[in-house]
Amino acid sequence: MNSYKLIIAYSGTQYHGWQEQKGVATVAGTLQNVFKKVFNHDIKLVAASRTDAGVHALGQVAIFRTELSLDPHNLMHAWNARLPADILIRSAIQYEPQDFHSQRNVKEKTYYYHFFTKRPLPMVAPYGLFYHKKLDVEKLKACLTLFVGTHDFRSFCSGDDHESTVSTINSIQYVYFKKYGVHRIVIKGPRFLRYMIRRIVGASLAVASSSQPVEHIHYILKQKNPLHSLPTAAAHGLLLRNITYQT
Repeated sequence: MNSYKLIIAYSGTQYHGWQEQKGVATVAGTLQNVFKKVFNHDIKLVAASRTDAGVHALGQVAIFRTELSLDPHNLMHAWNARLPADILIRSAIQYEPQDFHSQRNVKEKTYYYHFFTKRPLPMVAPYGLFYHKKLDVEKLKACLTLFVGTHDFRSFCSGDDHESTVSTINSIQYVYFKKYGVHRIVIKGPRFLRYMIRRIVGASLAVASSSQPVEHIHYILKQKNPLHSLPTAAAHGLLLRNITYQT
């Protein structure tokens, strides 16, 4: 068996997330179906992050094994030639299974969340939330800072996770690109729960555009209860930027 590692970019707009599901279009399902058409073999992709419906990626990492012996360069170009325009394999390498796994030894994942406070141009609107409420940026920064470190994020995940909800956020940074009118929240950490980033961003934006104090975020975090009234930010603003691994 031969093992291959891929770095994949995709626009998640037309897909029901990464993970293969019957009856709906997914990123993994599309990649696997096209591989079958090109190489007449079935594969199963294993990704580092199972992004949700509507979420985008620039640096998704995925692996697969096959009996075929394929030159990585030829593999990538033949596969890309048949993929839809919203999925691109950016790199492909062959590796030894004992040396790497996409879901193990993750050092850090970097996600971007983009939003606009003025209505964006149509060609960029699918990649950022249009947030029309008046926003206190300094208050937003203060809210986001509360999430840095190791916490029990049960209040800021889907609420149905069977795994531990204790996780660590290494850093959160806010950046504004005045030329393009784009606000970016950069979140880095080794592990994120389902909806965690979107719930953090949604809650922070809501508090930063209301009369609620920043301490309200801290209160909800300590409650460890996902059934609160602060919103979850829309999926289309979220982008998986890249993943680094421990050596």
